[in-house]
Amino acid sequence: MLEIKNLQKTFGQTLVLKGIDLTVQKGDVIAIVGPSGSGKTTLLRCINFLEKADKGKLKFNDQEFDLSSMNKKDILRLRQKTGFVFQNFNLFRNKNVLKNVTEGLITVRKIKKNEAEKTAIEVLKKVGMADKLESYPYQISGGQQQRVAIARALACNPEIIYFDEPTSALDPELIGEVLNVIKQLADEGMTMLIVTHELNFAKKVSNKIIFMEDGKIIESNTTREFFENPKEERTKEFLKTITENH
Repeated sequence: MLEIKNLQKTFGQTLVLKGIDLTVQKGDVIAIVGPSGSGKTTLLRCINFLEKADKGKLKFNDQEFDLSSMNKKDILRLRQKTGFVFQNFNLFRNKNVLKNVTEGLITVRKIKKNEAEKTAIEVLKKVGMADKLESYPYQISGGQQQRVAIARALACNPEIIYFDEPTSALDPELIGEVLNVIKQLADEGMTMLIVTHELNFAKKVSNKIIFMEDGKIIESNTTREFFENPKEERTKEFLKTITENH
């Protein structure tokens, strides 16, 4: 479904991504984990064109693109098949919950207002936010804001959703409600790529884990094997450190 080959990205003199190869099959829920500064978020931003890669190929379904020379038309076409959920929700502060979800449908997809609202209500119901249609972001909790952000991504009927640290801006007691929504999407077969530093979260929702460090993929494994029988020494060290710290 999605294939990345030799993705490279430099900021200034620093090579942040050092030739990433990644394959995502339909229905995969892949968690990308690793220490801070390993390039996880940059990888996600490059494959959704929020950052421009210096080098690399992206294949989506049967179409292949050169990441360093994508035109606006191709970027828009690919973005219409994907959803992106940000760490800090990125909701419009001056719009209520319903309008936050319909905005992209009306302005980007050119969908009629009444149809957009119908779709928005359906997806807000799905994430347990149908009773907050008229609320503004400042009136709801961080967990609720993130659920609205997930509804906004779902409203566009994406083939894959990218999550960038979806729980890291939340108070610990609010993480569960977002985890439950993502788990529900996973159970329904939604393809997802999730950058997270929460290993328990990764263990619960993913079927595969990618461990990154220093701009490279150190290990790619099934979730079970990653936690129970990691292949690489560096993975073992990382898991040991995390376990000891908790």
